[in-house]
Amino acid sequence: MSTTAVTIVSAVIWIAVSREVVKPTKMINRKKMITLLSAGTLSTLIITISLFQNLSFFR
Repeated sequence: MSTTAVTIVSAVIWIAVSREVVKPTKMINRKKMITLLSAGTLSTLIITISLFQNLSFFR
């Protein structure tokens, strides 16, 4: 999977997280929020590792 695709998916996930956060407290779906935060964190970690592996001074 290319880094570009993961980056786009990650951006969409974080947009969904931000839309969920602005809802009133009683309307926030806790399970959805935990799932989105976990997926966003994982995708960001994948992007970070991928970018560090592509840096020339680590080879």
